[in-house]
Amino acid sequence: MSPRRDADAFSFQVMVGLCALWGMQQVAIKLAAHDIAPILQASLRSGLAALLVGLLMTFRGGWEGLRQGTLRGGLLAGLLFSAEFLLIALALTYTSAGHVAVFLYTAPVFSALGLHLLLPGERLRPLQWMGIAVCFGGIAVAFAGGATLTHFDARMLLGDALAVGAGLAWGLTTVVVRGSRLSEAPPALTLFYQLALCFVLLLGVALITGQATHISVTPIAVGSVLFQGIGISFASYLAWFWLLRRYLASNLAVFSFMTPLFGVTMGVLIFKEPLTLSFVGGAALVLAGIGLVSGEAWLRRRLTAARS
Repeated sequence: MSPRRDADAFSFQVMVGLCALWGMQQVAIKLAAHDIAPILQASLRSGLAALLVGLLMTFRGGWEGLRQGTLRGGLLAGLLFSAEFLLIALALTYTSAGHVAVFLYTAPVFSALGLHLLLPGERLRPLQWMGIAVCFGGIAVAFAGGATLTHFDARMLLGDALAVGAGLAWGLTTVVVRGSRLSEAPPALTLFYQLALCFVLLLGVALITGQATHISVTPIAVGSVLFQGIGISFASYLAWFWLLRRYLASNLAVFSFMTPLFGVTMGVLIFKEPLTLSFVGGAALVLAGIGLVSGEAWLRRRLTAARS
């Protein structure tokens, strides 16, 4: 494989498109929530995407990874992936899509902490520790928007906490992938494990809770599931893996911080979601902290190049 290169204009343009899609995901779920329950949406979109990924792997012969001892790691990654989207679905019933978009992207901080404990080569540097402190400080500031001396919004605080939990589940998924045989498996196989298990588990949750019976087949409901299943879970994830094989991950991580900004913007434009000063300030700190954690390697290279 050719060495990975620094980001260029093409990768930036692709990342803008991907971040816009990812930022719209929570908005799409909430937009169709009256017609189809968020948990059922997550299940159906995962099932659709799993079918497409499975067909792609069959065409390319990508099932070889099953003989590499990836099943245990795949099941654990799928369980965490399912927990992530279950928590997202629950969070969207209590808080705004913009809040979920920001708190979900605390995932790189949790994955950095997990990898620091698991892999000697992933030890955190001082700048990254500072980024973690800034990020969690930002979470505290953003949470303050739902709890002041004169106002206490328990629903929003619960939804925000669930969104942070989803970020934790996503971060732990990355730790499992990096710390198991999945790190050597084809990316499509890892994605298939996650999508297939998410479809089965969340469908079970929807059936047990009775949410699978309350469906209105409307253009918004169908469009939301198709958009999430084909546009996000299949096409955008494969495009992301394609970029990771050609460009330095630290460069791409810096660009991915646009995703919460798109999510917040879409929430404001579509749902007229209010933006409190504490949330805006806290979100800025969260993004800055994530930037320090994920972009530390990129920043270090740039500083080294500037000194030479």
